[in-house]
Amino acid sequence: MLGSARNRDLAICLLFAVVTFAVYSPAIGHPFIFNYDDDLYVINNSHVQAGVTWATFSWALKSTDASNWHPVTWLSHALDCELYALNPHGHHVTNVLLHVLNVVLLFLLLTYATGAVGRSFLVAALFAIHPMNVESVAWIAERKNVLSTFFFLLTLGAYGWYAFKPSVNRYLAVAALFVLGLASKPMVVTLPCVLLLLDFWPLRRIQGQSSFETVLPVPQERFSRLILEKMPFFALSAAACAITIFAQRSAGSMRLVLPLSVRLENAIYAYTTYVWKAFLPVRLAVFYPHPGATLAGWRVGLATLFLLSVSGLVWWRRAARPYLITAWLWFLGTLVPVIGLIQVGEQAIADRYAYIPLIGIFVMAVWGAADFTDSRQFSFRSRAKAAAIVMALFVLFTSDQIRYWRSAVDLWSHTVDVTKDNFLGEQNLGAALLQAERYPEALPHFQKAVGLRPLDPSAHLNLAGDFALSERPRDAIVEYETAIPLVPDPSMRVGAYATLGRLYSQLGNYSKARTSYQETLRIDPQRSDARDGLAKLEFSDALRNVAESPSGDSYLQLGRVLQEEGRPAEARSAYARALELNPKLDAARKALDALKQHGK
Repeated sequence: MLGSARNRDLAICLLFAVVTFAVYSPAIGHPFIFNYDDDLYVINNSHVQAGVTWATFSWALKSTDASNWHPVTWLSHALDCELYALNPHGHHVTNVLLHVLNVVLLFLLLTYATGAVGRSFLVAALFAIHPMNVESVAWIAERKNVLSTFFFLLTLGAYGWYAFKPSVNRYLAVAALFVLGLASKPMVVTLPCVLLLLDFWPLRRIQGQSSFETVLPVPQERFSRLILEKMPFFALSAAACAITIFAQRSAGSMRLVLPLSVRLENAIYAYTTYVWKAFLPVRLAVFYPHPGATLAGWRVGLATLFLLSVSGLVWWRRAARPYLITAWLWFLGTLVPVIGLIQVGEQAIADRYAYIPLIGIFVMAVWGAADFTDSRQFSFRSRAKAAAIVMALFVLFTSDQIRYWRSAVDLWSHTVDVTKDNFLGEQNLGAALLQAERYPEALPHFQKAVGLRPLDPSAHLNLAGDFALSERPRDAIVEYETAIPLVPDPSMRVGAYATLGRLYSQLGNYSKARTSYQETLRIDPQRSDARDGLAKLEFSDALRNVAESPSGDSYLQLGRVLQEEGRPAEARSAYARALELNPKLDAARKALDALKQHGK
């Protein structure tokens, strides 16, 4: 019997591996998303591109780049660069394989903990193919999500092994895997609470609980003892939270300051939205803009009523249906770090945040549906048919969602189509179209971004750049002049001033061009395009002066400009002509003598 069960589980795991990989295989051929974190994690990250070296390892341990401390994630990207260089297909393969492993692990954990093979199969299948998980798998920068979940699930498995026969070595194995999870992405800080939920169901470790449903013969303990057992894990979580807050603040990711009441309202509504999208996964986007204080009160009221109703129901049924309260609190609890009470970034919700939390919703749905159909004595055939229809629909939705990740243009086009007033979406779509040299198509998106945030300098700078590339210099100048006073960072002004110098030169306004180039060089003396532009202006001025007033002084100026440009023969001719026109011009004589002395 044991051998046949193992063979069955092995066959199911192989089936999951093949189907999951097949569903996500189109993502392997996709490129990097150059304008949304893939640049930070791989494309422009010299540390990662160096591969797995001691220097990379040392940097990864200390780095808080990308607003996180996650050395294991950095090292996984470095290993990919070691294996595949900057070929995005290999990086995608790693993400897909990690998701496959997570699906298999989830199935095995549920099966061994509950003994319910069919129910565990359906939960793992939903996790494998649910459209909301596409973002975590198809986006290379979200390696941290699939990787941290891998260690999260391994930690749960090690905890079951420890609970079955507690020992110091097994406890240390749980702690070590938890640390690896935290070092992949700090979202797994809620794991100690998850372990307490598992103590209630399915492990039933709490002293006094009925153990008639327990598959594993796990010894029971007092609840206070179980809490004390988790205290080192809570300490690890607290440390990870402190490091993460420091990293987020250092990177400016917590600059969106909203009143606590607004954050609370959005958090309540977000919980309901995640549940809604779990059952109807349509209009998914890579970025959902935060509504701020514009969220309608009736929406918050309905969301609050829903959350309270479900919470009351699962509490009422906690004895008869213990999986309900564990799964519901799993969902609520694992979302706490990213629900927006501490606002990080400008998103209201994110599909990637639901990768672990939705497992709770899947357990509630599958176990609840199974109990319902058991009570109604539905045939296996009718149950299988219903499950197959749901799975087929989700595969279709998932395949469609993967398609949007085939390019930055497709991804952001879809995002602005399914969301409203999406500043970041409009900006990034415009940038993607610019990279594709589709300048006229980018303009309306940059203009929409300016309309949404007229005081945001990046919006004006992007619009100005597009105008410049579209051969509309006057419009570009207006946007650059608007943006520069709004830019707080001098380094961001350098490019604007340099481009302004070029545009003013192009329009023949040499006075403003010179001022723009000089301002560029004041901020960055090494800016070569500004130096070259200013030199061309000086040369043009010198030629114009010679043409308009051919005097010794005008030829002296021309000689100096030619000498600075590295044209000594022409400079000598200019100095000689200056002396012909004014033999008393000592500056011209000295310059000419200096050139002759150096053999130029």
